[in-house]
Amino acid sequence: MKLFAILLAITSWAAAPQRIVSTAPSFTETVYAMGAGNRLVAVSDYCHYPSAVNKLPRIGSYLKPNVEVITRMKPDLVLIHSEQGHLVRQFASLGIRTLALRNTNLEETLQSMRQIGQALEMKDAGIQLEQSIRARLAALEKRTQGKRTGTLLFLVGRNPGRLDGMIAVGRGSFLNELIRIAGGRNILHDSPVTYPQISIETVIRLDPDVIVDMGDMSETTSVTPEQKVAVERMWKAQKAVRAATQNRIFAVAADIFVVPGPRVIDAAEAFARMLEGAR
Repeated sequence: MKLFAILLAITSWAAAPQRIVSTAPSFTETVYAMGAGNRLVAVSDYCHYPSAVNKLPRIGSYLKPNVEVITRMKPDLVLIHSEQGHLVRQFASLGIRTLALRNTNLEETLQSMRQIGQALEMKDAGIQLEQSIRARLAALEKRTQGKRTGTLLFLVGRNPGRLDGMIAVGRGSFLNELIRIAGGRNILHDSPVTYPQISIETVIRLDPDVIVDMGDMSETTSVTPEQKVAVERMWKAQKAVRAATQNRIFAVAADIFVVPGPRVIDAAEAFARMLEGAR
């Protein structure tokens, strides 16, 4: 019976999928950017953009997607991270087609747009989206070439209301590449760890020109302006941190900084604006 289900699914995979489940915001945003949002039947808990996505059922997080809920949606394609190999095998045993994607770094992110386009039988749309973003990133890089390179520290996590337990962006992340394209240099670009944990003493020693703190604001839809002000005030109390004394602390709470999808260009342009005053 299980073999029959797999064979049945294989025979139907040639048709363009019409019932798509996305397990990550990056995949969801890519599908919408290609004009195929109407094919999505369910998305992850962390999908917020565009606003139309808020009407769709939720299937859990990237780390813990609810297989039972996904199966009930009767999808003909599930978009999933390649790191979730056990889920790919589980869906295959259920006769459900998957597309396993990687988007840890920028090149993988851009290539995933073409791959999704091919899977949706929208090859031209996928290529056009990829090439459009590559062109905009190249134009930004050209504008910032030759300018003094400012250093930037990006914090993606820390203990709420405190400057300890800080998790920063290191080498290997797509954010590391976006900072470079924006004309800056990630202060932790040579870290062997993609997201190293650092202390306030390390921040003082590295002395970045700009600090971007997403810290305890990863739940972007619920962050208030007051919370951002509180984060900036907390840093300004650190007189040994040059970026704080020179008003180059940026408290941010936006998906563009954590979703490796079509809006990576928006993140790169935001970094360029932040770095402008540090040159």
